[in-house]
Parts: sequence; structure tokens; C-alpha cells
Amino acid sequence: MSEDRAPQGVVRVRAPNPSPITLDGTNTYVVVGGWVVDPGPNDAEHLDRVSDTLLRNAQGDSAKGIVLTHDHPDHAEGAAALAERAGGVEVVRPVDGQELGPFRALATPGHAPDHVCLLFGRILFSGDTVLGEGSVFIGPGEGSMSAYLASLRRLGELDLDVLCPGHGPFVWRPHEKIDEYLEHRLDRERRLVEALDRGARTREAMLDAAWPEVPQALRPAAALTLEAHLEKLGEEGRLPAGPD
Repeated sequence: MSEDRAPQGVVRVRAPNPSPITLDGTNTYVVVGGWVVDPGPNDAEHLDRVSDTLLRNAQGDSAKGIVLTHDHPDHAEGAAALAERAGGVEVVRPVDGQELGPFRALATPGHAPDHVCLLFGRILFSGDTVLGEGSVFIGPGEGSMSAYLASLRRLGELDLDVLCPGHGPFVWRPHEKIDEYLEHRLDRERRLVEALDRGARTREAMLDAAWPEVPQALRPAAALTLEAHLEKLGEEGRLPAGPD
């Protein structure tokens, strides 16, 4: 297991919203100079802790701003309340290539269409594109498996020291983790295609073939990820007739 230590200039404040999807909770980051990445849920105790951390790390300046990797509630719900506590600072949902304070935004759709990662020198705030452990939920419709794989490949081209993920521990071997994520998704796809070739056509049969180890609590999420894989295969003309 890699060392779960914060890079210089970054403080993590973990929100009290643990779940099978959010792991130990959403990671809110306070960055030196007065910036907050992903304020998390609108939880008063959590926002108090973030505000206190922000005041201690603003280096004598007032808070500069709040930046979101994407608009899902577990990352963004507390933004307005935190902005008010911080004196009315701006909440920004950056777009690809936008430079904001110390950050440069990189579009990484897949988990969500508006998702960006934030580059801070050789530190990457990866939101829900890469987590500290486990895999990322990609649902059909809003999510896109083909876009997600392209986003992972884009991150793999960066010169990085560490990932600061939206959930889970810091990742000090970022390219190993990104490669692991790519292989994991492609392995799921291979298993699914083999199951389809063998005649599997029901959701349960496809889940049993491609997600055999997933615990019952996560099976509904796996079923949605299955739909995202089927959507990708359909886009590529690789989906046989007949799946439910």
C-alpha cells in the first residue's frame, strides 16, 4: 500500500459521507494561497472544518475561490454555503484549458460530462476520474465509457508526481494507477464480449460473467456500469442482437 501523505501545499479534509460509492467520504482539498477544490456535501460540521483549514492556509491572504471537478452533490453541494462563509468568493466550474489561480483544467468526461481534473504543478486533483482505491462508477446516459477511457489515456500522458483523488488515499504512483484503471476497464470489456459471444443475453448472465466478484451491495452499480459498456459496444457496432 502506498503512503497516504499529502503533497506540499495541499491539505485534505474528508467529509462524513462514507458509502460503498464514496468510500471513506468525499475528499475536499485546501490548497495553499486560499483555494478549495470540491467543497463536498452541505454538511455544517464539514464546512466548519474546511473554513478553519482555509483560514490557516491562506498565507495571510483572504480566500481566493472554490473550484469544482464536477457538479455531483457529494462534491459540489456545499459550494454556495462555503463561498458565503469565505466572504462571497467565486465558485468556478472550469472548462478544458482554463487557467484559474494555480490550476489548469483538463476536460476528463466519462464519469460525468462536465468533469475536469485540475493540474497544480505536478499534482493532479483527479476528482472521480481516478480514485485512491476501488474503481469509478460509470453509468449509462450521463456517463460514457468511451469518453472515460479517452480521459484516462489523456491523464497517462501527463508528467505527474501524485494524484489527489475525490475519494480514497493519495496516489503516489499515478501512472501505475492510471494503467491499472485502463487494464481493469478493458478486462471487463473482454469478459463481457466473450460472454456475449457465448450467447449471454440477460443482465444477470452478463454480470455473472464479467463482474463475478462484485459483492451484492455493489451489484446495482455494476449493472449500471454494464449498461455503459454495452452502450460503448453499441456505438462501435460490436453489440450482437438480443441483449435485454
